[in-house]
Amino acid sequence: MQSMSTLDSLFLHVENEVSHMHLGAVALFDGPAPTEAELAEFVAGRLALLARYRQRVRLVPGGLGRPLWVEDPHFQLGYHLRHTALPRPGDAAQLRQLVGRVMAQPLDRRRPLWELWLFEGAGADRWGLICKLHHCMVDGIAAGDLLAVLLSSEPRTVPSVCDDWQPGPEPSSASVLAHTLGEYASGASQHVRTARALLSAPGHTARRAATLTGGLTSLRGPAGAPAARSLNGPLRAERQWVQARGRLEDVKTIRRALGGTVNDVLLAAVSGGFRALLQQRGEPLPHELIVRTLVPLSLRTPDARGIPDNRVSALIAELPIGLKDPVERLHAITIQLDALKRSRHAVAASTLTALSGLAPPSLLALGARALARAPQRRLQTVTTNIPGPQQPLYLCGRRMLEIFPYVPLALGVRIGVAICSYDGTLGFGVTGDGQHATDIPTLADGIEHELAQLLDRATPTASAGTPNAKPGASSNAISATSSTAASPAPTRPETRRAGVRSAAHGRPPGARRSSRPPRGTAGPANANRIALK
Repeated sequence: MQSMSTLDSLFLHVENEVSHMHLGAVALFDGPAPTEAELAEFVAGRLALLARYRQRVRLVPGGLGRPLWVEDPHFQLGYHLRHTALPRPGDAAQLRQLVGRVMAQPLDRRRPLWELWLFEGAGADRWGLICKLHHCMVDGIAAGDLLAVLLSSEPRTVPSVCDDWQPGPEPSSASVLAHTLGEYASGASQHVRTARALLSAPGHTARRAATLTGGLTSLRGPAGAPAARSLNGPLRAERQWVQARGRLEDVKTIRRALGGTVNDVLLAAVSGGFRALLQQRGEPLPHELIVRTLVPLSLRTPDARGIPDNRVSALIAELPIGLKDPVERLHAITIQLDALKRSRHAVAASTLTALSGLAPPSLLALGARALARAPQRRLQTVTTNIPGPQQPLYLCGRRMLEIFPYVPLALGVRIGVAICSYDGTLGFGVTGDGQHATDIPTLADGIEHELAQLLDRATPTASAGTPNAKPGASSNAISATSSTAASPAPTRPETRRAGVRSAAHGRPPGARRSSRPPRGTAGPANANRIALK
């Protein structure tokens, strides 16, 4: 038995009938799809490295302690592996619909909290996987580490790992209570040691208190800034999902020319997407209008890579969507995030999370459930960035072409954006409420358009005299990569400013392409994880 951390248990308790707290990813692969038996054999050969995949949640009687991870004595791999196919023609719209349906269903708490869906019919020699993992198991970084266990840097088949796992008996209520009481005793002694340390160094304690106070003040943020209103409200269980694409090298070009960090550029792209969305909705866009986004920050140290849990803090950033100029939006974000880092905002958030561990588990669970149902308009969205490997990866000998993340929705936030870098590409996954955010393809188009505009401004010589890109005429394909490319990389964004919608969002054919040539190849192997998780 192993108790969840306070943060892990919060992700479990905040879940309700309209907010299913699983993370996810959609990965597209080249070549023929593996058979069900082939995939099952491969995953079974890696389970020895994924202990959490054979554990389920066990609640402590009376809510007297944090939930536990216990081995599932009835574990069946076949339950967690699902197989489906897209109907013909297997285009992007059908993929989005499948992902929305899969992600709208909660994971079964009586079993280990994960599923892996294999889908065929994603085009000629294309197939994919949809991965679901509950947020109480992992944060975004840990989810990537776990997925990496299934993937290989070589196209050859990875040998199976020796596995002599045998489930233990189901723990009794008495043993669960005894484990919980033992943790109470060790926790109390730890609190006493912490108090003594604080009292023995009053100067250090005072400095920490000042840091926390300053951070808490920054958490509240400026009081008068108007925020977009249509992005909050009651949620439905149904989900919409859509993807957008970018190139890491293009983002680095923008950073070098216009300033800021890679993550500043990504937030600027998301800002442009929300501005386009609200424009389409007919909302007024005054100069000072903002969208407040929760930005998770990874606290995972190198020695904690591969450990299945949550090690995150967060800050609240304000996306300046009222500013008309994309470069002004980027500069405003850079200045703001620099100030947030100096204010120790993230330190305050992580300290509050740590302090919540002192609360009785039953009270913590009640508070989390009440928070999940209470209306709030402080936050309008969440934006999370998961750095991925910058070299090709393979599963069952098939190359992964692209990967797009999925972020859950909660707390009245109707749209969330997750970003994942892989092999020089950037995959944006936009999650929307199934009733109130059916227009998120506009946001995804806006993200790509914003990246294209920033790249044009960053490379004025290269783009001088070149007409703006027009809506493209490419097919409504799922993957933007070529099956014949030696090193898959999407077309430079400005060459498909709206035209990429035909690949990512299903624009009808008929309009001409820009003649602007693609730029370079995949970027270097550094996701530049600075401000975002």
